[in-house]
Amino acid sequence: MSEEPALLPYGDPAFLADPFPLYRQLREDGPVRRVVIAGALEAWLVTRYEDGLAALSDTRLSSDVRDAADTRLLEQLPGTERESMLGNMLRSDPPDHTRLRRLVSKAFTARRVAEMRPRVQEVTDRLLDAVVADGRADLVADFALPLPVTVISELLGVPVDERHEFQRWTDRMLMRGAEPPDPAVVNEAWRHMRAYVTELIGAKRAEPGEDLLSALITARDEEQRLSEDELVAMVFLLLAAGYVTTVNLISGGIAMLLAHPDQLDLLRSDPALLPGAVEEFLRYDGPVSPGIARFAREDVEIAGVRIPRGATVLIGSAVADRDPDRFADPDRLDITRADNAHLAFGHGIHYCLGAPLARLEGQIAIGTALRRLPGLALAVEPARIPWRPGGLRGPLALPVTFTPGGGQG
Repeated sequence: MSEEPALLPYGDPAFLADPFPLYRQLREDGPVRRVVIAGALEAWLVTRYEDGLAALSDTRLSSDVRDAADTRLLEQLPGTERESMLGNMLRSDPPDHTRLRRLVSKAFTARRVAEMRPRVQEVTDRLLDAVVADGRADLVADFALPLPVTVISELLGVPVDERHEFQRWTDRMLMRGAEPPDPAVVNEAWRHMRAYVTELIGAKRAEPGEDLLSALITARDEEQRLSEDELVAMVFLLLAAGYVTTVNLISGGIAMLLAHPDQLDLLRSDPALLPGAVEEFLRYDGPVSPGIARFAREDVEIAGVRIPRGATVLIGSAVADRDPDRFADPDRLDITRADNAHLAFGHGIHYCLGAPLARLEGQIAIGTALRRLPGLALAVEPARIPWRPGGLRGPLALPVTFTPGGGQG
């Protein structure tokens, strides 16, 4: 294995468009590979499926960024909101994680997600109603972006007349375009959103509704409840983990189908393949790339490689999900693939709690778009699709054409 760290060139449009040749090379180099991200941050990338699966359950690897030796990772969080961001399930370890997950699971139930299906379909149809007559659209800005944030705002019980502003500030807080975000703008957005969410929590305490936020406020485990900061952190987690990733799943899934006409034709001819297709989109080119960060609490050995205490470990789900030792013909998009236990939602105690909602939105959005946009095709060459830089992977824009008028809602 090479001693020099490999660069993951997130500023290179060619790499963003197709990082998989480099990922393949890194996997062939060895099971654990030192990498440098964005020219500065060094990490140890776990490249193979079985090692990644084990690492996601390894208690020697922490989810708390405060365990990282590189303090720049902590400093990247908005300063005014650092403690709120650190108080969520994604960034905590047992016993805190166990308590938080148990409380949140009491409110964020499978039944609550299933009950959202009619509303997700309604929002999907409304967004497509606005574009079907035109014969062209940007399926990121016009469709994949507004759908998840509308669903989250409704899930949280944001009043209808406040949703536009809620979505605008959420975009400022979370979205990263082709250029690096302005830290002052991002920090202002975090401060504004914390104030808004705190006020919303107060309103829900005084007058609970049927929404998730009201359920989180009232959820209890024996005598324990979520604190004010934990409630704010949970809202931020829903936005950070459930917004951009779902945007990427929807827009990326459609982009994959348009780049693979045989799979598009197959799915159009048999819509029952849609659930499996979404799983294949998650495996083949999922919304998080290269993977999931952990931090070594102590010196750790993974696949015979010693990793020092405090090191950042990237469990390369996007790399491991194309491991030929685990998946047959892994570089082929195959929506009929049956054995598809991908790592896109993680594994173990941190398995994504929002996975059922992401799957629901992905299936409804992609299936409805294919039904209502006949003749759907890219309006630009595939190489001209701009891709999001950084660890969240998806198109920044997806210009398409289709037969004006569209199919039935």
